[in-house]
Amino acid sequence: MSSNSMTVSLGGKEFRLIGTAHVSKESIEEVKNIIQEEKPDMVCVELDEGRYNAITQNNHWEKLNLSEVFREGKGFLVIANLVLASFQRRLGDDLGVKPGEEMKVAVETAKEQGIPHSLCDREVHTTLRRAWARCGLLSKAKLLASLLASAFTTEKLSEQEIENLKNSNELDGMMGELANYLPSVKETLIDERDFYLASKIWTSLPPNENNGGNKRIVAVVGAGHLKGIASHLEKLSSGGQSADVSGLDVIPAPSVFSKIARFIIPVAVVALVAAGFLRAGMETGFLMMLKWVLWNGSLSALGACVALAHPLAILVSFLGAPVTSLNPFIGVGILSGLVQVALVKPRVSDVQNIMEDTAGFKGWYRNRITRALLVFFLSSIGSSIGTFVSIPAIAGLLAK
Repeated sequence: MSSNSMTVSLGGKEFRLIGTAHVSKESIEEVKNIIQEEKPDMVCVELDEGRYNAITQNNHWEKLNLSEVFREGKGFLVIANLVLASFQRRLGDDLGVKPGEEMKVAVETAKEQGIPHSLCDREVHTTLRRAWARCGLLSKAKLLASLLASAFTTEKLSEQEIENLKNSNELDGMMGELANYLPSVKETLIDERDFYLASKIWTSLPPNENNGGNKRIVAVVGAGHLKGIASHLEKLSSGGQSADVSGLDVIPAPSVFSKIARFIIPVAVVALVAAGFLRAGMETGFLMMLKWVLWNGSLSALGACVALAHPLAILVSFLGAPVTSLNPFIGVGILSGLVQVALVKPRVSDVQNIMEDTAGFKGWYRNRITRALLVFFLSSIGSSIGTFVSIPAIAGLLAK
């Protein structure tokens, strides 16, 4: 038995947990061989329906409607998905392995052997949205910085380094670093999913099939989840934990403070400008308004320029940022992104090459889909910076 797998016998079921690295040739062979040799009663994989379709269907990105993405406020989620997928793809390209290939092979081998299979992971958008919702302002900034760093990193890992990622010491160190750097993200991406995966694996066989002898289940999961899943399976077996994971599929509602905070900046800006008109006169009031417009509009437009946006998208960024910064329900990135998509329509080749293009810095600009996402992202970031810069600037005029 390899060091990155374990067998747990609980409650009349035998669970063979195989820990993999998602771009590992060794993992692919190990998964295939174990399923063929052991012929379990069920094969579980660490995939949700969306990710399974993404690795098995070449036309996955053809279903992407950017206009709908922007209108529904999912721009950041799509960017995060692309960044994470492109990072894994770059690692896989270096080693000649497609990301998630071991999961795909597990399902294919199960089908060939006539063994039922189960997709046991939580839907990826739910995981990302829960992670984002649980982040404070500082954690959000750290998460964005990490995503940007991984999007444009040129770091390459050797095949041996990839295999080492399955070793306990390597994983413990990585989990410790993640917990220290982004504890709320680690809890959502790792801890919650340990429980979610364990519960789905535990309930993967119907109750009436669990009578008379051990039922064998092979579960193919990322090596970082092995210990957590095993621990939760023991709790589920003893009755110390419920298998109900419905609460983990719910996006946390914003706290009362978060809801109020969305209105604090608009109210503060309006109050400052009003005070400028009433206490310092018309000239100061208009100067405060001008500074607000220029800081917000200029930095948002600068972000759009950096994204090589269409001139009208840049203009919309400039004109829209001062207004949307005072509106807690819409961001300037939605407007600039919609204009960019309307004026620079994605081509069929952009859909077909999106994963290859996101593997390099130039590709993000060459591909019209990802460039529209950059327009959305960078104009939004520029507006946010403009807001925080302009408030002390206009407050300083009132203090004179």
